[in-house]
Amino acid sequence: MFYNFLNKFLKKKTDNFSQNLNINKKKIFGFWIYIMSDCIMFATVFAVYFVMVHNISNGPSGKEFFNLNLVALETFILLLSSLFFSIVVNFLKKNNINMVCLFLFFVFLLGFLFIFIEGFEFFHLFKKNYCPTRSGFLSSFYTLLFLHGFHVIFGLIWTILMIFQIKIIGINKIINTRILCLSIFWHFLDIIWIFVFTFVYLFGIIQ
Repeated sequence: MFYNFLNKFLKKKTDNFSQNLNINKKKIFGFWIYIMSDCIMFATVFAVYFVMVHNISNGPSGKEFFNLNLVALETFILLLSSLFFSIVVNFLKKNNINMVCLFLFFVFLLGFLFIFIEGFEFFHLFKKNYCPTRSGFLSSFYTLLFLHGFHVIFGLIWTILMIFQIKIIGINKIINTRILCLSIFWHFLDIIWIFVFTFVYLFGIIQ
């Protein structure tokens, strides 16, 4: 009974979305497959981190240098950018080019701020000689954060390109599909960061 209710609910939501937004469903499906492959890659890097987390050798442990205030600020920034992306999709359904571009720009600014803060954090860690080569823990820690940061930078480039494309050719089926793919990508990065915040930083402080 619950399965039937859930199936009808999801089908109704999907149909409503498709009616309001003209998209290429095959490309969306293909992009979901890419996201699944990214999930496997991040899961592998997380697994390596959990194996290496106590191998601090002659280097520091996470508890010695993790700055929860800074990480909490980064988390808030990414979650806010995710909210703005939901607003982007809402205005996309209304074919409001100016508001779509405006909130995409807000997403870009927040993402850039996130990368700037993360870069600031890494700069101070390198200044203290907390480099990836000092221990297995630091090596896996930087690999995980660099991988996520690289994805965010790629998302920022994609966002800027989408703003230019919308300004030049307007909103059509191709743009709708690309924006939706970018939205899925950006929300995925937020979810990954929640895992980083919880299992890397919070658990690192507790231990």
